[in-house]
Amino acid sequence: MKRSQQGITFISFILILALIFFFGFIGMRLFPVYSEYYSAVNDIKAVVQTPGADKESMEKIRDHLYRRFQISYVENIDLQKHVKMFKDQDGKVLKLQYEVRRPMMYNLDFVAKFDRTFPLTDRAAVE
Repeated sequence: MKRSQQGITFISFILILALIFFFGFIGMRLFPVYSEYYSAVNDIKAVVQTPGADKESMEKIRDHLYRRFQISYVENIDLQKHVKMFKDQDGKVLKLQYEVRRPMMYNLDFVAKFDRTFPLTDRAAVE
């Protein structure tokens, strides 16, 4: 009787483990950057949605954001350079725009660019 072998070979198993390790490594490098971005977005949404936020000065808004960023451990965003306020046809708009560059492995880096706007209206309809 002829027996047929079933399952994967040891080499196939090692290749699958290598792929899992590689994508896990990439995910571990990218997760902190995106986690920080989503923390910053939630903090900005909270500040924008406070009553009277459209009437406050940029210094006051930066102060509120600075306090929230300290609690949320947002470290890559410089409030002076990356958060701007300008007037739009609908009113004031808060713009978050920054870039994070991190080493991936050896001489390979990844760059993540973030650009998002938040309307400062009396009843903020944030994205």
